[in-house]
Amino acid sequence: MKLLRVGTAGAERPALLDTEGTLRDLSGVVADIDGALLADGAALGRVRSAAEAGELPALDPAGLRVGPPLARIGKVVCIGLNYHDHAREIGAKAPAEPVIFFKAADTVVGPNDTVLVPRGSVKTDWEVELAVVIGRTARYLESEEEALAHVAGYAVAHDVSEREFQIERGGTWDKGKNCETFNPLGPWLVTADEVPDPQALSLKLWVNGELKQDGTTAEQIFPVAEVVRYVSQFMTLYPGDVINTGTPAGVALGQPEPKPFLRAGDVVELEIGGLGRQRQELKNA
Repeated sequence: MKLLRVGTAGAERPALLDTEGTLRDLSGVVADIDGALLADGAALGRVRSAAEAGELPALDPAGLRVGPPLARIGKVVCIGLNYHDHAREIGAKAPAEPVIFFKAADTVVGPNDTVLVPRGSVKTDWEVELAVVIGRTARYLESEEEALAHVAGYAVAHDVSEREFQIERGGTWDKGKNCETFNPLGPWLVTADEVPDPQALSLKLWVNGELKQDGTTAEQIFPVAEVVRYVSQFMTLYPGDVINTGTPAGVALGQPEPKPFLRAGDVVELEIGGLGRQRQELKNA
């Protein structure tokens, strides 16, 4: 299933994109799309049955904003340097263990919402990423098979980063990763049953129509299952938590001088095969 939320920011309603591409209203079946729903097999079954029976009213998508596909996200865990080609392009050694950092849940916005270039920024960068959405409470998972059983689904994430804040301003990466609007998510949450192999997904990103990133999750140093298993050794993952699993080569940081960092007026588009497409115009904060 392709689950999404539509409407003005803060007042989104749950929806479903059916197999024919028609937007369907879920508000008569579930209250919202969140961790509680993802952990409730019976509720998900009712959604699936209603969709298959043709019982869901259609929504007119014209002029309808698409919000983040999840409400009440608990935490956003991020994995850095998780693609062989990306590590090579920035001259970094592949890490021996996954590099973990966090984004605050309030960085998450809709897939087509405006992204704000922070005040004083000169090195705002793009990163297309596969987001993993947790569907069952996970702690101390023992195997990759067990880890995948705790995944509810997948989505497109844009891990926007300010490289000067991240790398040159001291401390950890937090300052460059948690600026307002720095995590567009969606358009859909695609349930795990529709993604048989998360290591066979194409990722692409364009800036002003120019292809910048063209990768595949097969290049991940630590595959999705290992990432979920590993993270569960250090923290409890709850339904509705999100893991951004890293970006392939092609970011501005890895390009020759002068590096083409983002500016107000730029348009970024990104997509992951089968998971949908995003488009953001950048404006100054």
